[in-house]
Amino acid sequence: MRSIQYGTKEIFFELQRSGRKTLAIEVHPDSSVHIIAPEDSSIQDIDQKVEKRASWIIKQQQYFEQFLPRTPERQYVSGETHYYLGKSYLLKVTSGSLNQVKLKSGKLEVMCKGEIKQETVKKLLAQWYYQHAEKKFNTLALEAYSKFKEYDFKMPKIEIRRMAKRWGSCNTIDKIIINPEVIKASSKCIEYVLIHEMTHLVVSNHNKKFYNTLTTVMPTWEKWKDKLEQRLA
Repeated sequence: MRSIQYGTKEIFFELQRSGRKTLAIEVHPDSSVHIIAPEDSSIQDIDQKVEKRASWIIKQQQYFEQFLPRTPERQYVSGETHYYLGKSYLLKVTSGSLNQVKLKSGKLEVMCKGEIKQETVKKLLAQWYYQHAEKKFNTLALEAYSKFKEYDFKMPKIEIRRMAKRWGSCNTIDKIIINPEVIKASSKCIEYVLIHEMTHLVVSNHNKKFYNTLTTVMPTWEKWKDKLEQRLA
């Protein structure tokens, strides 16, 4: 991963070499930037060309941003609705002798040790979601990987990391990063994100071959993508 500075903005991009004669710049719907450069291009020359197209790259990213998931603002108070695996739960916040989170009787019960503070409730819930995401994502990742038997790649590492505007990403080699926020959507939506990212281990770019492969592995992917956008929008 490389980057260039353009004014106050830093543009990150993935660099790929190929036998092509000219440099190509691709801005994908997840706002990631991919540069495909000739084998003999110098890093300095590549950076200069990316800088020249920086204004266009930023405009493309801004266009795609309107379609990316948005996390609604939360107050972290009793009576608020929070989601887990596609189902809604009422938040119940109480004061007690320890800090803990439990899913009980259709409610997400958060107990705060001592005084109830919004930041404490937010932190406890984030930890709870992360712990459950870690277990669920790894289980679903194994199931998703089993659908790629005809493709030649090893089971990727699964890393959980908060990302402001992405559900997941893939380094196209051996690692998939998934946003813990996705644990709020249904298992099928999570499966879609994992399969989408694993497809990048077969086809790195979002081209026709990529979507053909994605459809082969998960014919109903568009349905779950739409549900994911509705759930996390």
